[in-house]
Amino acid sequence: MNILSKFRKNQSSKIAQKASSVGSMVAYNSLGQPVWTPRNYEALTAQGFRKNVIVYRCVNLIARGAASVPWRLYKGDQEVVSHPLLDLLQRPSACQGGSAFIESILGYLLLSGNSYIECVKNQEEIPKELYALRPDRMRVVPSFNGLPLGFEYTVDSQKKIIPADPVTGCSNILHLKLFNPLSDWYGMSPIEAAACSIDQHNTVAAHNLALLQNGGRPSGALMVNQGQGQSLSSDQLTDLREDLRKLAEGEKNAGRMMILEGDFKWQEMGLSPKNLDFIEGKLLSAREIAQAFNVPPMLVGVSGDSTFANYKEARFHLWEDTILPLLDYLTDELNVWLSKQFGEDLRLSIDIDAIPALAPRREEVWAKLSKADFLTLNEKRKAVGYAPLEGGDTL
Repeated sequence: MNILSKFRKNQSSKIAQKASSVGSMVAYNSLGQPVWTPRNYEALTAQGFRKNVIVYRCVNLIARGAASVPWRLYKGDQEVVSHPLLDLLQRPSACQGGSAFIESILGYLLLSGNSYIECVKNQEEIPKELYALRPDRMRVVPSFNGLPLGFEYTVDSQKKIIPADPVTGCSNILHLKLFNPLSDWYGMSPIEAAACSIDQHNTVAAHNLALLQNGGRPSGALMVNQGQGQSLSSDQLTDLREDLRKLAEGEKNAGRMMILEGDFKWQEMGLSPKNLDFIEGKLLSAREIAQAFNVPPMLVGVSGDSTFANYKEARFHLWEDTILPLLDYLTDELNVWLSKQFGEDLRLSIDIDAIPALAPRREEVWAKLSKADFLTLNEKRKAVGYAPLEGGDTL
């Protein structure tokens, strides 16, 4: 805690120069102490990602799609083809490539609403490695003005404080978070919004599995010696239950004829899957989960009109409405946090032309520009994201 003590001692005069008028109110109740995440990340991930195929599919569609887009770097208006920043994003660390790194960052962001990137610098204070940190191990330490004083990372009861500037918020940790209306420090995961639908989807799947394991046998009661005033002994009831279990339960006994001796009557007590409309209920919950992640239901296997044209349109809307806005957010944060450490005039961007799903939009823009005889060549090139050419400023 020496690092935190040093910051507390020196930050009062700094904050007097630059601070939010309500920042101290935000941090008052947890000043200098780690703030815990509002929801259990492990429980949400276990139920929502590891046990639910719809969430798994949505997260992979978004994260892997975004990780496949190449980066571009500009210095002013000129594109830079080779640069240490591009090399860093291509190989963030010795154990992880660029695509896997971006997939991890966005995967954590979608599952927990928070994602953390650690920057490791060399002796010249130039970033050399980037690491995606697990959000369940990270805690935000508030400062006096509502900005983070640092970040506490915990692994197996061992803690490490990564400090942050209490005035500017600059740190070797970049905290990405989705909008959360009820938390000042942490983002809100789409899983929280879809929690009820995920529970419903998992419950239906578990029920169907149990029904199959019981040979499709519905629940009910076996009525013995009705109206005769007689009852079975405890030993007879035990033997009868064991005989029924051997004869009727399990996938090997599915459809097997059962013959019992005595005055017995079977009374069904549970509702059939048809009466409960399990299939439609499961499809409805799957659609709601996909809507929480802003993924077209067709792309996660929900039945519907799945012609080629509609599937192509669904992929286009996934990129247009979900992946590209998420990449824009990530790009802006990296430009503020990472790009300026290599130079003030450097700017990261993404290569939209490398996305096959956006080809219709790209072709439409190119067709309009090619017919625009009132634009110069360089104006057309700028509109589609290319650098100007010498002599291209005349009509």
